[in-house]
Amino acid sequence: MAFISIPVRTDGITYSVATPSSPKIKDIRTGEVATHRETGETLHTVQVLATVDGTADLIKVTVPQSKIPQELAIGTQVRPANLTANPWVRHDSGNCGDGVTYRADALEPVTAAPSPAPAKTAPAADQIKAAGGAK
Repeated sequence: MAFISIPVRTDGITYSVATPSSPKIKDIRTGEVATHRETGETLHTVQVLATVDGTADLIKVTVPQSKIPQELAIGTQVRPANLTANPWVRHDSGNCGDGVTYRADALEPVTAAPSPAPAKTAPAADQIKAAGGAK
């Protein structure tokens, strides 16, 4: 079966970390951890709250372990780099399932834009008098 990755628009959506990262388990029976197909790197999952227009959804994003900042705390706003949605279907021994998984190349903390410098204001009259200024 061919796999398709659909790019996900991230502009206008706020992503916040909801759970710490944990290794992605490939096989729950054996405990085998999932690895990246091309690099062999361990994959981790992080649940993030995606919020847009007052509506939020919790999604689980798979990311290479080295691309998740160590200091990433719950509530931190992040930007999923190159986020994709990957639909899947499973027909296995009479059991059927389908869904969508999400992958990102990295989770990057969103840093707040620097605050503008406070406007310079004229000193208060009391400060002028204390400095021996206007009388």
